[in-house]
Amino acid sequence: MGIGITEIIVALTCLISWQALNNQNFQNQCMFIPYNVKHSKEYYRLLSHVLVHADFAHLAFNMISMFYLGKYLEMQLVYEYGNLGMYYFIILYLLGGLAATILPYSRNSDNSMYRSLGASGAVSAVVFATIMWNPQLELMLLFIPIPIKAYILGPIYLAVEYYSMRRGGSGIAHDAHIGGALFGILFVLLIDPNKGVEFLRIFE
Repeated sequence: MGIGITEIIVALTCLISWQALNNQNFQNQCMFIPYNVKHSKEYYRLLSHVLVHADFAHLAFNMISMFYLGKYLEMQLVYEYGNLGMYYFIILYLLGGLAATILPYSRNSDNSMYRSLGASGAVSAVVFATIMWNPQLELMLLFIPIPIKAYILGPIYLAVEYYSMRRGGSGIAHDAHIGGALFGILFVLLIDPNKGVEFLRIFE
């Protein structure tokens, strides 16, 4: 498989993020600001935030994860569903980014100071869809180069994100990560309910 949807998403995101990092006004226009969505009807912000990042490290972390796991999942979906698999992948990524705004919006729609940006929620959707698709896949964290089964790493990640969200003060949109992750799980269950059965059988 040559250049696919994953590479296009990564390239487009890098290009637009680079532009935003050099143009603060443009970055501000793309950020997710729940207050503006609610009170100024700037609905485009529900998705535009996925295309911009806070800095190069933020961009690199998201796009490296997207490139490796996204490419894997895209290939799996195309193998299973043919060209329809590419559309499934696009829908997963876009709606994952949208789902990532649900919790932050519900908590901050009247908070004019809240801002967030980045593809983390959409990438989380891809990561957790991959985990549901192949829970036996071995994954590694960037700073812990030890292979861990996906079905083990996934719950640990969600538990850490939930704890961090409740604790607060990190400046990271943990609720967006959780929203994206839950959507990724739901998406796979919707297109192939048997994946849920296969996941549960691991624990028998």
